[in-house]
Amino acid sequence: MPLDKDKKDKIIKKFQREKGDTGSPEVQVALLTEKIASLQDHLGEHKDDTPAKMALLEDIAKRRRLLRYLSSRSPERHKDLVDKLKLKA
Repeated sequence: MPLDKDKKDKIIKKFQREKGDTGSPEVQVALLTEKIASLQDHLGEHKDDTPAKMALLEDIAKRRRLLRYLSSRSPERHKDLVDKLKLKA
């Protein structure tokens, strides 16, 4: 489930570290979090959509890896991001 351009731009502007930043772990995790929420809503209606289930699991694993990376490199940035996104640490 791709995100529409407006929603993606809003997320990038909210979580970017500096102007033009689209690849920092914070931006990537925020985009993945929105995509995961979208897939969860989709699977609520379409329980037998196996490709969507697989995409959800892949995105969760990717987000987990990015959060682990951010935690090891900068614990304070990790804590701020988890608080902003209201994720379980």
